[in-house]
Amino acid sequence: MNRYEKGIAKFKEIKGGGAERSIERLKSLNPDLERLVMEVAFNDIYKRPALDLRAREIATIAALAALGNSPQQLKVHIQSALNVGVKKEEIIEVILQMAIYAGFPAAINAMQAATEIFEEIEKKKTDSNQRGNTFEAKRKRLASL
Repeated sequence: MNRYEKGIAKFKEIKGGGAERSIERLKSLNPDLERLVMEVAFNDIYKRPALDLRAREIATIAALAALGNSPQQLKVHIQSALNVGVKKEEIIEVILQMAIYAGFPAAINAMQAATEIFEEIEKKKTDSNQRGNTFEAKRKRLASL
């Protein structure tokens, strides 16, 4: 595997189910940028052994929250952090910590982004449970005939 392919593999590990869509979105912006992101960020940096993926995503959330200028990227990395095992409570604590060092406006904006991601996840769970309950109710009704 070359650097690009290794970067893609690492990206898919972190991003989970939405990886292909994200890759295509990056390519549509600029194919050279997509290649650089995969080779440099996800192969050269994310694959380094000194930090695990959890620690890398926590650091990324802290940096993006502190910068305060990338709400969409912050959302992407909050979801990625959850994908690699960072708990919701840990994400909230990282953002609260940033209030001290980056200021309250940055922390408020970051908390808004986190809340939106948490709400999306809850909505998906609820929708999935409702679909499952509907299926189960239909199955039981058919079984009783």
